[in-house]
Amino acid sequence: MNSVNRRQPISTVMLPAKVDSVTVASVEVMLVAALRPGARIVVDGSQVTYMSAAGVRTFASVLHKAAEVEARIVFCRFTGAAWDCLLVSGFSELLEIAPTVEEASARLEREPPHVGGESLHRRGGTG
Repeated sequence: MNSVNRRQPISTVMLPAKVDSVTVASVEVMLVAALRPGARIVVDGSQVTYMSAAGVRTFASVLHKAAEVEARIVFCRFTGAAWDCLLVSGFSELLEIAPTVEEASARLEREPPHVGGESLHRRGGTG
């Protein structure tokens, strides 16, 4: 348990231009490779021009795996069609999303907003 209590450095993962059924396997491998106990990860979506529902499902899967090792992930810099996909799917309210890498890193420097049994429920919602 020592590694969880020790502050891990923040790592950044850049997503590819497309996060869809063709690329999700490699995206998931890349994200899971960054997970370790207590990891703090910024997922930069600035290069994403297209994202499908398969991409959103992959993010949900990775979040569950992150919770298992007490890692934190903040997504950032999604725009255009990729941001629209997150909005339409409702995941913009489920994921922790920051406008910039700097803001994402600042959030990871602070204590997590909710400690304990995280699940994919709307942030601040009662459901």
